[in-house]
Amino acid sequence: MENARIISKQIFFAALRETIPGAAVRHQAGPILARYSDGNFQRLLIVGFGKVAPTMASALAGALGDMVDTGLIITRYGHASLSLPEMIRVFEAGHPVPDDHGLQATEEVFKLVHAADARTLIITLISGGGSALLVAPQDGISLADKQQTTSILLKAGADIFELNTVRKHLSRVKGGRLAEVAYPAKVVSLILSDVIGDRLDVIASGPTAADPTTYREALEVLCRYQLSERVPQPVIDLLRRGDRGELPETPKAGSPFLAGVENLIIGSNRQTLAAAARSAQELGYAVKILADDQAGEAREVGRQLAHQALAALGGKPGDKRLCLLSGGETTVIVRGQGKGGRNMELALAFAMAIEGVHGITLLSAGTDGSDGPTDAAGAIVDGSTIAKARKLGIDPQAYLDDNNSYGFFKRCGGLLITGATGTNVMDLQIVLLA
Repeated sequence: MENARIISKQIFFAALRETIPGAAVRHQAGPILARYSDGNFQRLLIVGFGKVAPTMASALAGALGDMVDTGLIITRYGHASLSLPEMIRVFEAGHPVPDDHGLQATEEVFKLVHAADARTLIITLISGGGSALLVAPQDGISLADKQQTTSILLKAGADIFELNTVRKHLSRVKGGRLAEVAYPAKVVSLILSDVIGDRLDVIASGPTAADPTTYREALEVLCRYQLSERVPQPVIDLLRRGDRGELPETPKAGSPFLAGVENLIIGSNRQTLAAAARSAQELGYAVKILADDQAGEAREVGRQLAHQALAALGGKPGDKRLCLLSGGETTVIVRGQGKGGRNMELALAFAMAIEGVHGITLLSAGTDGSDGPTDAAGAIVDGSTIAKARKLGIDPQAYLDDNNSYGFFKRCGGLLITGATGTNVMDLQIVLLA
C-alpha cells in the first residue's frame, strides 16, 4: 500500500505542474501588448489578489517588462515568496477571514485604480482567496462585522456561492464594484478559477464581473442557515436597506461600468483533472473521472466516494489497475472544537468506510497546498489507516465528531504537506485501486 501512496503523490504533483498559471499568464502577454498598442493607452497597471497573485504577477511582469508602470498585489500570509520587480508592491493579509492588513491593502488598490483614466489599461490577476484578501466593507459595516459574518457562514457550512452572495453585498469592491471604481479605464482580468462551474461572478466574489445576485438573495442565505439573529445587526440593517432599494445594487449585465472589462479564465479544476488523468495513464492505470463538481458536506462526500471505490474494486478484473478521480470543493459544518479542513475530513470519513479493505488508497488535497487553518494540503489514507489508529488507542469517530481531522492524521500519519503550490484550482481526489 505504501507504493500506492507514493504513486498518488506522483499523480497529484504532476497535475499541479501542469496547472501552475505562469505559462498561461505569459501566453496572454502578446494579446495584452496588442491591446495596449491598438488602444493607444498611456499607462499599464497590474492589480492582483488571491493566493496565487505572486506567481501570476511574476510571470506577467517578466513577460511585459518595462511596459508596466506600477502594480500592487495582495496575497495570503506566507504566499509572497517570489521576488517581484520594484514597481509591484506586495501586501500579505488574512484568509479565509479578512483582517486589517487586507483592509489597508485594498485601500491602496482603491487609490491606484480610482486614479486610472480612459488611457489606462489595468490587468487584474484574480485567484482563489481574493474574496477575503480584497476587503472593503460598505459604509455602516465595520471590518469586525464582516469578519464575524464570514466566520459564522463558514462554520454553518455555507457553500462558496452562498458565502459570496452575502460578501458581495457587504462590499465596495466585490460583485463588479472594482470595475466600477476603475471606470473609465480598460480592464482585462486573468482569472484562475477555484469555483465549480467557473462562474465569473463567484471567483473572488467577481470584482470585475456582472453580479446576478441581489440584496434579497443575501438575506435569504442568512435565513436559510437561521443566522439572521446571529450576524451583527449592522449587516442585517444594510442588507434590508439594499432590499428596499435605498442602496444601489451591484453592477448587472449591461452596466456601462462593465463595458470596458474583459474577463478571461486561464486555469480551472477541469484542467487539473485532465492532467491527473494523463499522469495516471502514463503510470499504467485505467482512469475514470467521477466528477468535476464535487460538492456537499466533506464527510458525506468521503463516504460516498468510498462506496464508489468499493463498488469499482469489486467489479474490476483482478490484474487491472484503476484510478478514480474527482474534483470540486466540499464544505465542513463545524460542530466540534478540533482543527482540520475539508480534505482531511473527507479522507477520515473515507478511511472509516473502507476499514480493513486491501487495495484502495485515497489522496484528497487542496491544489493550493492548504486545507483549512492548517499547514497541510490534505491527507492520504488506505484500508489500514483506521486499524493503525485503533492500535494507538485512537477513536476515529471521536475525532470526526470533533472536526479534528488534522489532529487525527497528526497522530496516525497520513498528512500531505506541500507548502504553497503556486496554483489554486479547488481540490483533487485521487483513488487508486490495485
